[in-house]
Amino acid sequence: MVVLVTGANGQLGQAIQSIAGNYPSIDFVFCSSSDLDITNKENCEIVFEKHQPQFCINAAAYTAVDKAESEPEKAFAINVTGAQHIAEVCKSYNTVLLHISTDFVFDAKFEDGIAYYDSQLRLPLKSNKGLVETDVPFPAGIYGLTKLQGEQAIQATWEKHFIIRTSWVYSQFGHNFMKTMLRLASERTVLSVVADQIGTPTNAVDLAEVLVKIITFYHAETTSCHAEFSSASHYGIYNFSNEGQCSWYDFAKEIFRINNISINLQPIPTSAYPTPAKRPAYSVLDKTKIKAVFGVEIKDWEDSLITVK
Repeated sequence: MVVLVTGANGQLGQAIQSIAGNYPSIDFVFCSSSDLDITNKENCEIVFEKHQPQFCINAAAYTAVDKAESEPEKAFAINVTGAQHIAEVCKSYNTVLLHISTDFVFDAKFEDGIAYYDSQLRLPLKSNKGLVETDVPFPAGIYGLTKLQGEQAIQATWEKHFIIRTSWVYSQFGHNFMKTMLRLASERTVLSVVADQIGTPTNAVDLAEVLVKIITFYHAETTSCHAEFSSASHYGIYNFSNEGQCSWYDFAKEIFRINNISINLQPIPTSAYPTPAKRPAYSVLDKTKIKAVFGVEIKDWEDSLITVK
């Protein structure tokens, strides 16, 4: 079984590489942007023709949230046109596509004890566990908009897809909040972190394991003479993050605690830390669907954070 992974040098791509050795039955093909430029369809076709993958994990993305506001064309080229190309080539080769999306497709907020998944129309959440896959997306910035449009391009192109929305991804790899906090703590004695944005951290290695779980589950179901995978009920959008919820301030506090770092950490409101791109004030994701369909067991975010070295 061949699994092609785009964006191999990114945080998730490196996380998948870190666990690949645990799955000897899977032939992983890791492609960096220099190996596979998803904005170039001809390049995509050449790579797929060479490797003939049964599955593709599209971990390639433009993720510079603030920079996207000033270079929307680049964000669109990677997150929308690139996703479209991957879906088209997957369709040509009957390759099942696993595509990574984001909580930024929502402009959600939390006020007066009530969470709203659309802060302009003030539509309340249907679930007290968080945002569900059927909540109406309403991105507030260019990054979230291009990721949503990428989802839509895939849905319109190729039915054999799993779109995984995730949030607050961190790990020992790449650039992320955890590594930024550790770096800043080595440079400063006082640090201020936003305390009124609520979400859930996601360990990139846990996300990588879930992606492989989906692939192995699908492969077992579709190759068994006693079972048949129902595309109508199983393909589509899924949420995944670790369990629980916290603010960025809470996240930073726990990072420093487990690393035995003493620092004067101050909670601040979003208004005190303006950024070019607006962040969702509430982006806790409900994981009921992915747990029910694939039997996924999910760690609490605090427990998973302890495992990152």
